[in-house]
Amino acid sequence: MTALSAPIATRAARALALTSASALCVLAAGALGITVLGKVERPGVVMDLPALSLPKHIAAPQAAVAPVAPPIAIDKVILAGHALVADPALIENSPQGPLPRIADDGRTPRVAYAAPALNGKFRIAIVVSGLGLSAKATTAALAALPPGVTLAFAPYAGDVQHWVSQARQSGHEALLEVPMEPFDYPDSDPGPHTLRSGVDRDTNGDRLDWALSRFTGYAGVTNLLGQRFLADADALSPTLTQLSRRGLYFYDNGAVPQSAAADVAGRLAAPFAKATETLDGIQTALEIDKHLSDLETQARDHGNAAGSGFLYPITVERIAAWAKGLEKRGFVLVPLSAIVNQPK
Repeated sequence: MTALSAPIATRAARALALTSASALCVLAAGALGITVLGKVERPGVVMDLPALSLPKHIAAPQAAVAPVAPPIAIDKVILAGHALVADPALIENSPQGPLPRIADDGRTPRVAYAAPALNGKFRIAIVVSGLGLSAKATTAALAALPPGVTLAFAPYAGDVQHWVSQARQSGHEALLEVPMEPFDYPDSDPGPHTLRSGVDRDTNGDRLDWALSRFTGYAGVTNLLGQRFLADADALSPTLTQLSRRGLYFYDNGAVPQSAAADVAGRLAAPFAKATETLDGIQTALEIDKHLSDLETQARDHGNAAGSGFLYPITVERIAAWAKGLEKRGFVLVPLSAIVNQPK
């Protein structure tokens, strides 16, 4: 080997080693994700869904419908059991898919698609996010969580409407998770339709319309990531305006301490709610139970409280256990729409 070829060979060896290490990291990350949530479906993937095993308090779903892409046009009322999933009067049929709108008679999606709420002095809303991407985790959440829990669905899975319809039939209120720019974007990348700071409002408006057209039957919108976007009042303002004009509420999941959403919503008189507790920042039963107890204290002090969690198995398990004795302790579990601040 010549003096020149030796460094080349060394560099080649280092490159090969680096490539191999990167590949191992990717495989390890994928294995970890599957371990936590089960197989995560990529957008557009069609799969055979397992049969649901639901407790008695949740209505058994109708025969599963093969997953389909978002419909181009909706021209009739669609129900899941007794729950409304789509109403042509509440839909603007666009080339991207069905967009929510306020009906000519004044009805709004946030009211029409709201789940029924129990009466009670101390009301607690729980939102569990991340549904629709993992068939295994979504099935488990539907089987375990009581109907009063609000479920938030990511827009990327090809069969998301199937899951939303099952959730609505089981009595849950549904939210749409809209991808928003985090601080470490693009290292953390919510996808090609992410709402971003520094992007003109028409571009963000088109991206929001794409997310809004992925499925029907949701009463409101919440953030998917969004640390940077929610902190930017100038970027957020047209987004909340657009949602309000379409008859939807916005839910800030509480993951962004510096969020401007409450101030912007107040200034715009937009329907809005914000989490007062993040349940599973630390994923242990002890920590989750503590946050659930804190929600009870907040509800006693203020009349209502809202908590956010992800569909980690431990989160679903602790919420389900906590909810069983809730009414005996003087509280009611309500869908998020029951505590949303309504515009004046």
